[in-house]
Amino acid sequence: MTLSIKRAAVLGSGVMGSAIAAHLANTGIPTLMLDIVPKELTEKEEKQGLTLEDRKVRNRIAEDSKKALLKQKPSPITTKKSLELITTGNMDDDMEKLSEADWIIEVVVENLDIKKKVYAKVDEHRKEGAIVSSNTSGISVEAMAEGRSEDFRKHFLGTHFFNPPRYLKLLEVIPAKDTDAQVLTFMKTFAEDTLGKGVVEAKDTPNFIANRIGTYGLLVTVREMLKGNYSVGEVDSVTGPMIGRPKSATFRTLDVVGLDTFVHVAKNVFDQVEGAEKEVFDVPEFMKTMNEKGWLGAKSGQGFFLKKKGKDGSVIYELNPETLEYEDRKKLKTNATETAKQEKGSKRKLKTLVSAKGDRAGDLVWSVIKPALIYSAELTGEIADDILSIDKAMKWGFGWEMGPFESWDAIGLKESVKRMQEEGETVPEWVRNMLEAGNESFYKREDGKVYYYDQGEYKQQQFNPKEINLKRLKDTKGVIKKNAGASMVDLGDGVAALEFHSKSNAIGLDTMQMINFAIEEVDKNYEGLVIGNQGKNFCVGANLALMLMEAQDDNFFELDMVVRQFQNMSMNIKYSNKPVVAAPFNMTLGGGAEVSLPAAAIQASPETYMGLVEFGVGLIPGGGGTKELYLKELRNLPQGIDFDLTKVANDVFEKVAMAKVSTSAEEARENGFLDSGDAISKNADHLLHDAKEKVLALARAGYVAPQREKIPVVGDAGYAAMLLGAKSLQFSGYASDHDVKIAEKLAYVLSGGRIKEGSVIDEQAMLDLEREAFLSLIGEPLTQQRMQHMLLKGKPLRN
Repeated sequence: MTLSIKRAAVLGSGVMGSAIAAHLANTGIPTLMLDIVPKELTEKEEKQGLTLEDRKVRNRIAEDSKKALLKQKPSPITTKKSLELITTGNMDDDMEKLSEADWIIEVVVENLDIKKKVYAKVDEHRKEGAIVSSNTSGISVEAMAEGRSEDFRKHFLGTHFFNPPRYLKLLEVIPAKDTDAQVLTFMKTFAEDTLGKGVVEAKDTPNFIANRIGTYGLLVTVREMLKGNYSVGEVDSVTGPMIGRPKSATFRTLDVVGLDTFVHVAKNVFDQVEGAEKEVFDVPEFMKTMNEKGWLGAKSGQGFFLKKKGKDGSVIYELNPETLEYEDRKKLKTNATETAKQEKGSKRKLKTLVSAKGDRAGDLVWSVIKPALIYSAELTGEIADDILSIDKAMKWGFGWEMGPFESWDAIGLKESVKRMQEEGETVPEWVRNMLEAGNESFYKREDGKVYYYDQGEYKQQQFNPKEINLKRLKDTKGVIKKNAGASMVDLGDGVAALEFHSKSNAIGLDTMQMINFAIEEVDKNYEGLVIGNQGKNFCVGANLALMLMEAQDDNFFELDMVVRQFQNMSMNIKYSNKPVVAAPFNMTLGGGAEVSLPAAAIQASPETYMGLVEFGVGLIPGGGGTKELYLKELRNLPQGIDFDLTKVANDVFEKVAMAKVSTSAEEARENGFLDSGDAISKNADHLLHDAKEKVLALARAGYVAPQREKIPVVGDAGYAAMLLGAKSLQFSGYASDHDVKIAEKLAYVLSGGRIKEGSVIDEQAMLDLEREAFLSLIGEPLTQQRMQHMLLKGKPLRN
């Protein structure tokens, strides 16, 4: 059996169906999206004289869903071009087109009878060997496959995406009893390598893994809030980042998900379980009332929180569950919360909180964590084969930093079980047996390997060979050299990596020194270098606080030296004798982009938000960013044809002056930051592996460092054209005097310094212009105010 997916079809174009179609299109898969035929005309259609038989009307639901993808935030599409890969139709006229699809995904209403009717039609039209799956969040996969042909059942399984599919990593794959083992293996590999997913195999039980445990945990939290007389805001203040959970914590998460969706998911388990578990899944009365009133959260404008505009901006109020009225938002501040804030890392913060007996915050966190841990242990073997699958599902589906069993290890397994038993809880037998056998943690690490406890023994966790983990690598091999800002690590096969690890991965002198050292070391002993890391963001830019401090102290000699060093480093990256590949991901701003642009190639994560943003703090790029973006755009022009140099200069001017940041790697390519020699990884976890392979490919192809470039510039005429745009914005009230001053400096750099149009300058001349402009601007009081505001408030100041 040879399996491949070249074309897909999605049945159902609601929020989830259209988002799945978008995700498939983002990865380059042409997708047919079908929905039902409308039963009545809209007012607009009646005015146009259309009837229910017109194709435009019959395809309206799917077509409207496709158009809505453009308006959604966060955007389900990585670029508008993705939409070109989605074709629409309806489930009455277009089912025969399913014969072209290699994968058909059903995303219709959560009703078994309706789904079975859809599958009967699918079975009729699908080609033999086509994979069929359901995105159900909890209906039995086995029940859905009943009555279908043998080939259908062999190729049928559950594929439960989490919303929004572009951003949430988890895909639960649920085989039925007749699912072919080869189909299951193929789908896991395809989902990981092509769709960029973290795949967990779940058993065919109510709500599978993540929604079963996540819903239980949320309902337990609501129960403990009511029992302990806490407020909605107080609960959210300690059930978010403080314990390794997302910022949305508990009730903000419910507002984002939508209360109606949550109630439906909870009811699905409630209807299928018994006893104490059933009681937990019985949604509290006040939440049922909210649901009836339509207080569903973000989509209805109010839920557990309500945002109102006040005199000094928006104010967020919290719901009182007793009175169902909105009140001022509260936060829990106790000795335990203050101590936890001082601790480093979520593990230590969580342990500090649960250990604080008698503390109002500590008691709440313990009362919420304890039942969730016990419940997860009770379900091991029932909803998933092992603890590893449960932990992965909760991290990838709900954004937890630690899964339930990792959390249990963090608070101390032995001590916490003792406390649970003292409080009258029944801890699952397998956990007690594990402790009695002298095993005091669910996970252990030895020689860079990770082991997890499973059915009486520790088993080694297997990782995809494409997943290079720098921490595990350093635990095994150590580092070649390191300082406070960065480390040089051996990736194997003759490739080294330069890893940033300063605060926010901001670039300071120590990072520059390490990059220069790494390039020298690679020249002597390696095939090439990857610049990458596994922090929260690739790099948020140069060290803004340090530069502001130097400017306020009038240390311009020092600043000049720092900027020169940054420029020299970027030129070292560009003209290294061995290939240097940058591996950016997430925020790649300012200096982060300036490190990436001169590299021999960029291997970007799909979620790469890249831009030269210095204008927002009253500066222009000083490390070669303007020059490199301009050169990259010139190199992207078709060879052998005349082009308008002014247009290129204006385009770069606009991107830098507007501090334009891409919303994806694909958009970074459209913005000129990536070119034909650069690539985008499908899976963010494979980024370093892909970058390493890129280095080796360049080395095998006989990489030769580029020749020094001469830069054609627009001169005086181009300078005037660029400035005209800035002045127009000033006259319209969209730009301040200081904005125009910064724009003048930027235009001066891009034009080559007020010289004759069509002149050619060398790279160093443009770097000198960048540095001089940067230094003159950083001395301006208004720029320093912008820098200070960004450091204090995290957003730009317009002055």
